[in-house]
Amino acid sequence: MAWPYFLDCGRYFAGQEEGCYNPLEKLRGGLDVVEEALPSGFPPTFLRFTHHSYAQMVRVLKQTAARCTHVAKTYSIGRSFDGRELLVIEFSSLPGQHELMEPEVKLIGNIHGNEVAGREMLIYLAQYLCSEYLLGSDRIQRLLNTTRIHLLPSMNPDGYEVAAAEGAGYNGWTSGRQNAQNLDLNRNFPDLTSEYYRLASARSMRGGHIAIPQHYWWGKVAPETKAIMKWMRTIPFVLSASLHGGDLVVSYPFDFSKHPQEEKMFSPTPDEKMFKLLAKAYADVHPMMMDKSENRCGGNFLKRGSIINGADWYSFTGGMSDFNYLHSNCFEITVELGCVKFPPEEALYTIWQHNKEPLLNFVEMVHRGIKGVVMDKFGKPVKNARILVKGIRHDITTAPDGDYWRLLPPGSHIVIAQAPGYSKVIKKVIIPARMKRAGRVDFILQPLRIRPRTFLLGPRRSGPGGAGPHRELEESSQEPLGARRQPAAGGSKPWWWSYFTSLGPHQPRWLLKY
Repeated sequence: MAWPYFLDCGRYFAGQEEGCYNPLEKLRGGLDVVEEALPSGFPPTFLRFTHHSYAQMVRVLKQTAARCTHVAKTYSIGRSFDGRELLVIEFSSLPGQHELMEPEVKLIGNIHGNEVAGREMLIYLAQYLCSEYLLGSDRIQRLLNTTRIHLLPSMNPDGYEVAAAEGAGYNGWTSGRQNAQNLDLNRNFPDLTSEYYRLASARSMRGGHIAIPQHYWWGKVAPETKAIMKWMRTIPFVLSASLHGGDLVVSYPFDFSKHPQEEKMFSPTPDEKMFKLLAKAYADVHPMMMDKSENRCGGNFLKRGSIINGADWYSFTGGMSDFNYLHSNCFEITVELGCVKFPPEEALYTIWQHNKEPLLNFVEMVHRGIKGVVMDKFGKPVKNARILVKGIRHDITTAPDGDYWRLLPPGSHIVIAQAPGYSKVIKKVIIPARMKRAGRVDFILQPLRIRPRTFLLGPRRSGPGGAGPHRELEESSQEPLGARRQPAAGGSKPWWWSYFTSLGPHQPRWLLKY
């Protein structure tokens, strides 16, 4: 049949009993069904601490956006292999558009389908942000008015369905981990870390914005992975976190060891200090991560402060965090929320209480460091200008509006802005230790002055008072050399005649024979 009849079920059939079966109905999951009313006496800000199916998740996100329509919006970044939408809810004072110098943050859950705590935390966080904004919370209103926050609760909805079919408490360690193609999405991103190590050893580049190698596309690339990469190209993300399960620790790049044969090897990025601050911003306010008992979940990381360099924990390639750092401006950490990957429903409230403040504290870290606009002398923004920091071999670039955000630890920094066709500008920046708002540092770039090459190089001196034997003459036009030997019209000498005749015994007689 050339046209799938079920796409026009309502037009041609009265119902399923007359032969109209829509195979997409289960996939849609009844997305248009209205959420059941809350029990009487419960406020609209009430959160249901329960596991959400795909259909329930979509309904909650869309209803949350409808309740806070002036600061929230849902949108899709693509579809999973089985066709489920990868639905994002964003919060901003102007949802749907980038505002000048407003940093962008993304939080991603459920990259492994059977690690479901992060999925639920982001669903709860979306409802919490909306409710607190409506209730007039100073902190949340300030956060949403100065930050654009994107929440993707489930990057792997297909894998979640496999895990949920087994149920909490019965789920195996790997059941539903992969997507429907049997691909581990956190091993499916381009391996840019190996390329970074190669270039860094040759000192042929400053880290950042490494291109995706062509051979990567010859392999199997999941649609979920493509959707994330396309998302990153369209929005200038500054900060990100990927929420996992299976342990209780915060890890940060690099995740791939600088010596591939080493399964565990400390492999820091040039921004090691900043990444440690980001990881500590989460771990230091998480009550269980700060618990001093070594017998608890994640107790083996206690001496490290519940944070660890990813490759020092275990090395793997194709991870999303390394890709974020090396392909874009975005700094991403990985948060392991607990040792139970699919916790029972009764544990969700406690997990939320443990992670609510760490999530908010981490998002607020996007306002550390410096921000500003790079423009030319006419006030026109310069996009893709590079922002360099002396001593940190990792550059970031400006967004299309010329704005930038550079996460930096406290201290003194030399910051350089440069772009093709402009002279670079250097500024010294001091970031106080307790400064919690990004300092504004703008750059005005002047166009390079290209002067005509009409100068002569004088004699090179080999020492004080002495003249070396070597002389150089630079051409100032495209005239053939023979034409330059001819005397000027009217019998006058060329403009350079007096200079060469003053050289005494070192005169170039072949040039002065006329």
